Amino acid sequence: MYTRIRRSTGLLAAAAALPLVLTACSSGSSDSGKSDDSTSNASAPATKSSDDMAGSTASSSSTDQPFGPACASVPKNGAGSFDGMAKDPVATAASNNPALSTLVAAVKKAGLVDTLNNAQNISVFAPTNDAFSKIPKATLDKVLNDKAQLTKILTYHVVGQKLAPKDLENGSFDTLEKSKVMTSGSGESYTVNDSAMVVCGNVKTANANVYIIDTVLMPKS
Repeated sequence: MYTRIRRSTGLLAAAAALPLVLTACSSGSSDSGKSDDSTSNASAPATKSSDDMAGSTASSSSTDQPFGPACASVPKNGAGSFDGMAKDPVATAASNNPALSTLVAAVKKAGLVDTLNNAQNISVFAPTNDAFSKIPKATLDKVLNDKAQLTKILTYHVVGQKLAPKDLENGSFDTLEKSKVMTSGSGESYTVNDSAMVVCGNVKTANANVYIIDTVLMPKS
């Protein structure tokens, strides 16, 4: 009788302990899984998707490209294209761009072709033909026939360093004419002396960065 009671009591104790054992095992298994997941996540290196990487590359490369509405009129191929102009010094490169023919004629008249082509690391604010057409014809003809005044105006468009677009955000630069030009703007929208808009910027030539503008700049004196 005593032996039966002992067996019965032992069975009851084992039965009572079984749920606790199962719960502990289940909890341990779950924690172990979480721990493995956590370790796995912690050790996995952060990676960018191919789309993110492509976007990053495109963004970094686009910052060094020509920009502005007038860039669309630049020839796609040949000496007057962006690739073509990049191979020639600035006066030669400009002569291959139909939109800069008046500027090129003025440069030749002032005898500045060799000066501009032989200069190193310069920037040129290059007025379009339309920019010159804003000047009354009588005034323009007078300037074109006054070599000293023409030289003064043209050298006022040249800065003795290569300017990146970011440099134009709030800039003041000495020109070859010996006075300053002021620039402002951001992104792909810049003005020079608060009057001329950059219509095609960051154009590379062999020795210069060119910013094509819609208004001729005039030195103060």
